[in-house]
Amino acid sequence: MERQFRFRNSVISYQRFGNGRQPVICFHGYGEEAGAFAFLEKAAGDRFSFFAFDLPFHGKTEWNEDIPFSTGELLEIVACEKYDKKPFLMGFSLGGRVALSLYETAPEKFCKLILLAPDGLKMNFWYWFSTQTLMGRKTFSFTMKHPGWFFGFLKLMNKLKLVNASVFKFVKYYIDNEEMRMLLYKRWIGLRKIKPNLKKIKKAVKEKQTPIRLVYGQHDRIILPVVGERFRKGIEDNCTITIIAAGHQVLHEKHEEKIVPLILD
Repeated sequence: MERQFRFRNSVISYQRFGNGRQPVICFHGYGEEAGAFAFLEKAAGDRFSFFAFDLPFHGKTEWNEDIPFSTGELLEIVACEKYDKKPFLMGFSLGGRVALSLYETAPEKFCKLILLAPDGLKMNFWYWFSTQTLMGRKTFSFTMKHPGWFFGFLKLMNKLKLVNASVFKFVKYYIDNEEMRMLLYKRWIGLRKIKPNLKKIKKAVKEKQTPIRLVYGQHDRIILPVVGERFRKGIEDNCTITIIAAGHQVLHEKHEEKIVPLILD
């Protein structure tokens, strides 16, 4: 069921899947939208209600506020629903970073995290440079308008094996098309303040005894399971890692038999 509401000058779009008693707030990956979680309704909709939000500059959400987007705004947005119980948080890739940041902001409001190949446990140098530094943002803006030099640089990095083939293809896909480049710029700059503080999160996890379920693809070359292993140190009693036979796209109906038990656990 698709729903929309006004948030200040913007329109937020989200979908609800299922009618179960336990709410699960869901955040999709980069370039995706709320419908990515639809398959969970058939598998677990009798036990859970999945509230999946289109992030700013994604799906049908029309974001007209000042950027960058903040976790305070995110907290206001997810409060559009009145949840009967403390919700779980679930996020895939970029959505994992969003879920972690939301938990950091208000750990008392959420009782579990299910993170699928989550971004946010390690900041990529190029993302950091492009979004967190003034020089990087200027270079990023120039590159989105004049990408030719960057393609040459990327090919050289790939040839020297400093960038693996999966990352090379991923970046080329989003840089080759002008519309995709402009969206990339808006999304990266618009969400640059969504950067979880892992020390604070781990402290809250121990204090609140919040379960965390991490899921990684065995063949993922974009977000590696070893990052999750590092994050898990010190919170082993609360955090488990499951590695499935997949690439980066672990949020998929064909993996529901692996994902649903972790929500139930």
